[in-house]
Amino acid sequence: MPGDVRAALKRHFGFEAFRPGQKAVVEHLMAGHSAAAVFPTGGGKSLCYQLPALLLPGLTLVVSPLIALMKDQIDALTRCGIAAARLDSTLDAAAYQAVMDQVRAGTLRLLYVAPERFNNERFRETIAHVRISLFAVDEAHCISEWGHNFRPDYLKLAGFARACGAERTLALTATATERVLADICDGLAIDAERAVRTGFYRSNLTLTTTPVSAAERDSVLLDALRANPPGPTIIYVTLQRTAEELAERIAAAGFAARAYHAGMQDDSRTEIQNWFMAADQAIVVATIAFGMGIDKANIRFVYHYNLPKSLEHYAQEIGRAGRDGAPAICYMLVCPDDLNVLENFVYGDTPDLTAVGGLVSDVFSRGSEFEVSLYDLAFEHDIRLLVLRTLFTYLELEGLLAGDTPLYTQYKFKPLSTSREILARFEGPRRDFLADLFRQARKARSWFHIDPAAAATALGTDRERIIRALDWLGEQQMLQVEATGVRYRYQRLQSPADLAALADKLHQHSLQREAAEIERLRQVLALAGKDGCQTATLAAHFGEHLEEPCGHCSGCLGGGSELPERTVPGIPPDLPKQVRQLAATTVGVLETPRSLARFLCGVSSPRLSRAKLARHPLAGTLARVPFRTVLDWANADRPCEDKSPPD
Repeated sequence: MPGDVRAALKRHFGFEAFRPGQKAVVEHLMAGHSAAAVFPTGGGKSLCYQLPALLLPGLTLVVSPLIALMKDQIDALTRCGIAAARLDSTLDAAAYQAVMDQVRAGTLRLLYVAPERFNNERFRETIAHVRISLFAVDEAHCISEWGHNFRPDYLKLAGFARACGAERTLALTATATERVLADICDGLAIDAERAVRTGFYRSNLTLTTTPVSAAERDSVLLDALRANPPGPTIIYVTLQRTAEELAERIAAAGFAARAYHAGMQDDSRTEIQNWFMAADQAIVVATIAFGMGIDKANIRFVYHYNLPKSLEHYAQEIGRAGRDGAPAICYMLVCPDDLNVLENFVYGDTPDLTAVGGLVSDVFSRGSEFEVSLYDLAFEHDIRLLVLRTLFTYLELEGLLAGDTPLYTQYKFKPLSTSREILARFEGPRRDFLADLFRQARKARSWFHIDPAAAATALGTDRERIIRALDWLGEQQMLQVEATGVRYRYQRLQSPADLAALADKLHQHSLQREAAEIERLRQVLALAGKDGCQTATLAAHFGEHLEEPCGHCSGCLGGGSELPERTVPGIPPDLPKQVRQLAATTVGVLETPRSLARFLCGVSSPRLSRAKLARHPLAGTLARVPFRTVLDWANADRPCEDKSPPD
């Protein structure tokens, strides 16, 4: 390891030595190679790109879906005197422009962006002219369609890295099985021998699983809170309303507890996060939205009030405990009834075969080049937006479509000076062009709206010139400019020989993903009922084999846990009649068994949302009944069909 690397480690970060795995990753990158880092939560992954960013020429571009992580890391880097910034949805136009000015000037060392940022044509155009020495992909397990948190935008990151001329790539994750790691290396062109995996097992964490019924869960939790010494605590739940209700009950019992979830306002979440970071006895009752990027070393307890969605989620969430090396306890309250809600999330993502068939027919009835609003398509075919984007990604991977840079059909701008003052700064043809451009805009209350394509046609020019003019006026602080109405552009490379066969293939792929996600839930229950070392079982899931049992988990201390039976309520006998009455007034919304099952189980879809059925008395009537049971009932009994005898 060169002396300047060690000197930079000490000078900028105050560390005398590397943590396990860091040295090998940094060596690969400094030698010009791409690499992968699979370290447990809190294992020091971020240093693997932050240190090279200070030593390599050009910009280090960090792709992360976690806004909280971006903010926290940038604050820490700024305190160390390191030039870092982020681009995310929370920035206003002036802040965005200030960051882009730094990018163009070459004064930034690190720039954090979400993967969706590459859908922005202005960003891609700018970044194409900047030297990217390192392209770091955080949460890289999202690239694997068989990972626990697949995101279709991640499949395209390798292409974006090539397009911007990135000299080396770094993939980082805390939760990759061997299969997922192979997908990461394949997708990002990383040699397998440069994938550095450190041990998952942490001896200071005690894993405890306690079987409970839904009725006794609160009392078991409160007893555990009282029995243990106070310390910073996270209690994970599945639903936002559970977070709020449980936090109130815990606070009423005399504990300092507050709720945290993604449905809260940004300033409220920030205030609670700061409160938790500063306190020694704070309890946060949170959905998985809390903890991403939280660097609090002395978290003593992590409870799972509800079952985690997978072993990967479980490992990531308990990994936030005991980062200071002191003992920490991770409690999982195991209630099989939680499977209803978790399974609903999974089944709700799977589209009907008729929906997929309709989408395929729609797409391939268009021209060789077309643009679409994915929001409109999601409603038209009743397919969730993320699932729709995944289906389009599959069509690209099949070689049938090629995606182009998305475009924005509408721009809006707010003058920061009067139009007369702006035009006075120009002469001749440029002044005439801008005057004509302003006349194409439609004024609302305080914003002007303009369609770049329509304006280009009216002015006899091209759309790109309109956008360049608006962007330049924004950069010069004459206008505040925002782009809206995103449309995705595609080119048809070939037409499928059999549309029905293609639809069936895509649908089967969705069913396979559904089965894989359901299996992840089964793995959580299997771990909870494990007769033997649960810690070793969890480590083996991530490719690590312990030489001997840990000796301090529930499996080691008391053997396997006998889980309570899952409660399965019956379906009310009068429900078919009520459903038929509702279906008669909502044509096209509840027409398939799966759409009906979603509605009755309280699972949303684009059509259900637009029909505003979430507050209907029947919505969620069968939320405690397994989705598969409801779907089988809907398929067999066809409750939406009118079964009354003919006149």
